[in-house]
Amino acid sequence: MSYADYINLVINGLVEGLIIALPALALTLVYGLARFPNAATGDFVAVGGYAGLAAHHLSGSLVVAGLAGAIGGAAASVLAYLLAFRPVIRRSVITLLLTSIGVGFVIRAVLGVAFGHDPRAFDMPLDRAWRFGDVSIAPADLNLAALTLVTLALVFFMLYATPLGRSLRAIADDPDLARVSGIRRERCMLAMWTIAGLVCGIAGTVTGMRTVVYPDAGWNLLLPAFAAAVVGGLGNPVGAVMGALLLGVLQELSTPFVGFVYKIALGYVFMMIVLLLRPQGLFNRPVGVR
Repeated sequence: MSYADYINLVINGLVEGLIIALPALALTLVYGLARFPNAATGDFVAVGGYAGLAAHHLSGSLVVAGLAGAIGGAAASVLAYLLAFRPVIRRSVITLLLTSIGVGFVIRAVLGVAFGHDPRAFDMPLDRAWRFGDVSIAPADLNLAALTLVTLALVFFMLYATPLGRSLRAIADDPDLARVSGIRRERCMLAMWTIAGLVCGIAGTVTGMRTVVYPDAGWNLLLPAFAAAVVGGLGNPVGAVMGALLLGVLQELSTPFVGFVYKIALGYVFMMIVLLLRPQGLFNRPVGVR
């Protein structure tokens, strides 16, 4: 392989990593406040994909599709919280995890009944790739990467530059101290589930534009997103994004050597190595025992 081929793989890996970063960020937001890994995250992604697909067919606009996907994902996330998670929010992690698995099954079943199980595709224009010597970049990938970057920037601005974000981080750091400080946990939980759903919905739209939309599409994205969140450090939003970028680039660079199928498994091997050597994740500080 030439030097340009490796550059192309890195570019593809960064785009793939940005897409993985969205559900990874949603996973880590939920884990930070609700303290459980939400297995229904991928299904919120699928809902967003179908909502974005419908809006794109009607409008032909990438922006409108992204907004519709965000609204669809947020609606699914908030409804799941109000109807399924809030009644058991103080139960054990196992109870919450099993509840999220059940929510995922319900969402996939509803999507299958409503839209069928056949894959559906966005009507995307076939633009000629931009070439810089031997390096080629697809305009569609740049547009999707830009949409993803704007989404991430808005979420991080909210987390680190607004009163709501400070409240969310306070609850994640010390729930008891946040409660005695007057922070309303229920309001913050509802906001967190809304934000996580918005992020998942946009991820569904972006993923659908790169591939196809079908009821199990989000489930296939959940596994690399979970690996990215673990690699970066569960509960660390910046770590989730960095872990996703690392995972995306690593998988793409390994494709010529291990093939398309096994590159996904390589991501989990990387996750297990990180867990063995640095259990708190690459971007979380180690916790000492006194």
